[in-house]
Amino acid sequence: MTRDLPAGQDFYASVMGWEFRDTGDGLSVAFRDGTPVAGIGAPAPSPGLPVGWTPYFAVDDADVTAARVRERGATVAVGPLPFGTGRAALAADPDGAVFGFWQGGVIPDWSVGRGSAPAWLELRTRDAFAAAIFYGQVLDWADDSAGCCTVSYEHDRVVLRHGRDTVARITGGAVEADPDPHVRPRWHTHFHVPDLEAAVERATALGGTVASPVHTTGTSRSVTLRDPDGALFTAVAPNTG
Repeated sequence: MTRDLPAGQDFYASVMGWEFRDTGDGLSVAFRDGTPVAGIGAPAPSPGLPVGWTPYFAVDDADVTAARVRERGATVAVGPLPFGTGRAALAADPDGAVFGFWQGGVIPDWSVGRGSAPAWLELRTRDAFAAAIFYGQVLDWADDSAGCCTVSYEHDRVVLRHGRDTVARITGGAVEADPDPHVRPRWHTHFHVPDLEAAVERATALGGTVASPVHTTGTSRSVTLRDPDGALFTAVAPNTG
């Protein structure tokens, strides 16, 4: 969600190399190399939708999911409401991290963890184990049904995979009750870029800011950026050095 849809499209088109298609329901879908990557919309004056990147998880029944959220002491802030060809809702988990869920058709090839799609989603929270139990119960993770996600505990964090693709990671312990959105419990999106320095240069030239040092691993280099509206995201590029 962004305050100014055309400006948001211009920013991410330049920084990320995305192209946009209007879906006709107030939402533009971003594509990279022909693959759907993200949705960008401008909220009405006061719909309760935060400006920023929010993950939406596909569910079979939005009403059932909303009931599960409430039963576990969490909050459904908006919906479920009709949206486009389906129904959507916005919620917050017990620690306050905002996420959405969607019942309806999904654009073919929309995925996380492979190709040009987002590299992965990350939940930064207080207790990774408790968060994994909450999301597992609400979203049917690791329920042994065909095509379901698998959950494992690796190096003090929870890793969610769909097939061989890493979809999400849940990291706990390193956040406090701090008003800074960079450290409070929240979901964070990592997007692929071919050239990290070029992405940083374009982002800052268009009014964005750098929100973290560059993090380097054996296979990738990444940096967290803040767009002109304040939305945080991490750009990830291959480490070719």
